[in-house]
Amino acid sequence: MQFNQQKHQEQQQQYQQQREQQFQQHAEQQAKKKKRTWLLAVLISLIVVIGGVGYAGYYFLTPGSYDDFAKCLTDKGAVMYGAIKWCQYTQGQANMFGKSFKYVNYKDESQLSGIRTRPTWVINGQWHEKVQSFETLGAITGCAIG
Repeated sequence: MQFNQQKHQEQQQQYQQQREQQFQQHAEQQAKKKKRTWLLAVLISLIVVIGGVGYAGYYFLTPGSYDDFAKCLTDKGAVMYGAIKWCQYTQGQANMFGKSFKYVNYKDESQLSGIRTRPTWVINGQWHEKVQSFETLGAITGCAIG
């Protein structure tokens, strides 16, 4: 009887050791999985950041398509008046220039009394209301497009 009891205790100890080993292996696997997930998240974040910085650098360092045209309009004295914060037509005219809009002589409509329509271009003392095509602006000023 003692022999059976001792054997039973040994079996229980073996079983307990196996359970502990399984638990430890499972915990190690979970830790490795967490580490891989964390590393993957860091890697993806780095790729996104590097990509964003690269795109921003490319965007800001390359000239706009209409830089020369916008600069010429400004050199010829053309001024665009509007309400870029809320007027969809002023925003639309600005968007036509893309990043070249920074070279357009733009002023808020409050700086010129009598404006009824946005945008309003003032070129050589003449008012040109509403969104103007590049062809029209080029014809009025003699500026070449693009």
